[in-house]
Amino acid sequence: MSKLLKLALGIDWVSERFGAVAAFTVMAAALISAGNAFIRYGFDMSSNGWLEIQWYLFAATVMLGAPLVLKLNEHVRVDLFYGKLKGRGPIYVDLFGLVVFLMPVMLLLAWLSFPLFLKMFVTQEMSSNAGGLIRWPAMLLLPLGFTWMCMQGISEIIKRVAYLQGKFEMNTHYEKPVQ
Repeated sequence: MSKLLKLALGIDWVSERFGAVAAFTVMAAALISAGNAFIRYGFDMSSNGWLEIQWYLFAATVMLGAPLVLKLNEHVRVDLFYGKLKGRGPIYVDLFGLVVFLMPVMLLLAWLSFPLFLKMFVTQEMSSNAGGLIRWPAMLLLPLGFTWMCMQGISEIIKRVAYLQGKFEMNTHYEKPVQ
């Protein structure tokens, strides 16, 4: 189990780095959006490339930031019963959700998105908008993000099994969102 825990902590480390990139992309998208609006309304000039780079940055924010959200245990849940569970109950629900829902869906989406990325990369597909950007960098974020979400799911499964075995300490506190 110690080698698996080392693997899980290594995955967590990479997710934290991806999360830092995602935080940067939020700021970059906001600055580009503000600059684009200023130039468009101040100087009556614009470019579709600036709009598209915002979309690319938003895609990076979501696809690279989601695994960190899972690691931090801040993802969406069905709060009707989860918040009322005590003891090991939440851990079992997490394991069920990770194994039955997260892993199959993320694996399927990674598998389906990779050929789309590959096609765009090989053909060097460009946006049909005037001044638009090449599309494969944004499409790469899909298989990368889904695959890394699977990796973070594996990390979470390992940590929860180790917790149930008494070999890993983790914070199981869950704060129900304010409604």
